Amino acid sequence: MDWHGYLVLWCGVLGTVALVGYGRSLAGLTKAQREVRAKGLIERVGEPRHGSSPNDGIAVVVSFQDPSTGKEFTVTNDGERGERIGVAWVGREIGVHYPRGRPHAYRFTGNPSEGGRGLGWPTFAVFLVYAALVVAAAVDRGWPWALLGFCGPWALSGVYHLPGNVRDRNRRLDELAAMAAVPGRVVAVLKSVSVDTDDGHTSTRLVPVITFTTLDGTAVTAYCESGLRNPAGSRGLDVTVHYDPGDPAVFVLDVEAERRSWKRDMAANVVGLLAVAAAAVVGLVAL
Repeated sequence: MDWHGYLVLWCGVLGTVALVGYGRSLAGLTKAQREVRAKGLIERVGEPRHGSSPNDGIAVVVSFQDPSTGKEFTVTNDGERGERIGVAWVGREIGVHYPRGRPHAYRFTGNPSEGGRGLGWPTFAVFLVYAALVVAAAVDRGWPWALLGFCGPWALSGVYHLPGNVRDRNRRLDELAAMAAVPGRVVAVLKSVSVDTDDGHTSTRLVPVITFTTLDGTAVTAYCESGLRNPAGSRGLDVTVHYDPGDPAVFVLDVEAERRSWKRDMAANVVGLLAVAAAAVVGLVAL
């Protein structure tokens, strides 16, 4: 069998995977759709121990109600319990999801809203089919097909999403301007060490933990992974925290640096879009 035969096999298998995945989603049978999602409420917050691992998240006690039975549960985030909780305060709502009828197999998520439809893998399979077809066209008909096939859809996607990105940027800049400033303090620095099994290289990750109290009296404990010049020696440091009054989970230490970062990101997006569009035009002209 030549490579064209392998291409047909590749596309057939992945196409079947995509069709099965989309069919399961339409029938409501994906794992994400079958899981029960409930709103959990943080009842207690623990202070992370200085020097412990940042992978554990902030220790919390969460209560939630099983929608099908009405039974109340009070649980903790010890062990592998879904997403790491990096910002916590008493009264914060988080998402709790678990297999139907098995509330003790709960997992946490920062978003208490409804979950997705389980289309991640089927969509990825479609992408792999498309990528294989573009590569085959480039091999058979020349490099312009690679530029047009890959850069064309990328450019169209960029043009489609650019207005939304601009709105997100403007909204974020408005949020930064409306943030309230309160004093905070670094109460711990968490540390994790990983070793590359290939070359033995050791890398260390430091995550400071800050606490601050909002203007309405809410005590917040949060991981602060940016904004401190010397994380290793920051324990006990007093800082100024700028937070969103509507959501204390959104906070920064340096408003001006955050504003500059968003402006740079927008400029980089525009430059990248122009480069991809130019590559697609080159491919189209060279056909």
